[in-house]
Amino acid sequence: MIEEFLAQDLSAVEEAVRKAAAVEIMPRFRQLAEHEVDQKSGPHDLVTVADRKAEEHLTAALTRLLPGSAVVGEEAVHADPAVYGALRADAPVWIVDPVDGTRQFVGGDPAFCTLVALAHRGEILASWTFAPALDELATAVRGRGAYVNGERIHSGSPQPGAELRVAIAHPLYTSEENKRTLARLDVPGVAARPCGSAGLEYLKVARGEMDGLAFTWPSAWDHAAGLLLVAEAGGAQSTVAGVPFRIDRDNALPFAVGRDEATALRIRDLLRGV
Repeated sequence: MIEEFLAQDLSAVEEAVRKAAAVEIMPRFRQLAEHEVDQKSGPHDLVTVADRKAEEHLTAALTRLLPGSAVVGEEAVHADPAVYGALRADAPVWIVDPVDGTRQFVGGDPAFCTLVALAHRGEILASWTFAPALDELATAVRGRGAYVNGERIHSGSPQPGAELRVAIAHPLYTSEENKRTLARLDVPGVAARPCGSAGLEYLKVARGEMDGLAFTWPSAWDHAAGLLLVAEAGGAQSTVAGVPFRIDRDNALPFAVGRDEATALRIRDLLRGV
């Protein structure tokens, strides 16, 4: 079933992602009323009516496209954590972050995106990263490369001796222990800054506009689409345990992403304190 689906024209998925953004997200961009923004775990963990409506829209559309599939969406998991278990089941699963960068969305910043990935038994098979306010769509299918607005992209490698540009987990969402770990990147030759929308940071690495990332949280909806995009552009990733991050298991954190393997391993080793 999943092989046949991937062999088809996947433009229907793109259409579903674009429609969800057009109907549920963009009409609310810079138009949110106060009652349409709520807190989840705290004042920096926001959810809006656009997040909820877009996820509902995508859940219906994507399961119609692939009957028998499940959906693991950020808002559904917040309502019922047991939904996350679908990542370890046998059915194909859509992983959805309806508005990645909700803080930016609420603040009127266009640097937010919708993330969709298709996975099966822990393997990420296809991904869509759509930034509607920037009119950019990045796509990847395992073994077929990475594309932005139809043009193939390659991450390349940093210039020898150049300072590494690394986006790290934002301190607003980082424990004191993880802050100490991330501080190991504060060394000569590395320029670290807090990340914004995770999906758009992955896109920057896939394009070679950033050299790497360091993340301290495991949520599949933040990482699945970007991990495949970076891999198909030529990049690499590793947890501090020396094995790849996977969406269907507990991972040693933090984990590092790089525009090439050497960069990913260098960031990983710095996080380890090596």
